[in-house]
Amino acid sequence: MVKRKVVVGISASTSIAEAAFFIESKGLVATAEKFSDDVHDFLANLGDERKSYPFCRDEKRMVLGLKCVTFRKKYTVVFIETQKTIHVREFIPSKMI
Repeated sequence: MVKRKVVVGISASTSIAEAAFFIESKGLVATAEKFSDDVHDFLANLGDERKSYPFCRDEKRMVLGLKCVTFRKKYTVVFIETQKTIHVREFIPSKMI
């Protein structure tokens, strides 16, 4: 399997950390670590060259050429897809779109 390079932007990293911190603040330390690991594994799997992803349904993001994919039905990953890289721009709750 050939992989593209996956680059996670600062705003996406911050959002992932905030979500994990929120889970941890509820006293679920192990769950927060598992959540963070699952997100990063999911992002790494976006680099599979055999897959292509749809453009975002949100008009603002669609006009910019951004693509979206859902993580666990609650979060949306917004990224730029090229032949060699996936650049993750946002990790946001799906309600925010």
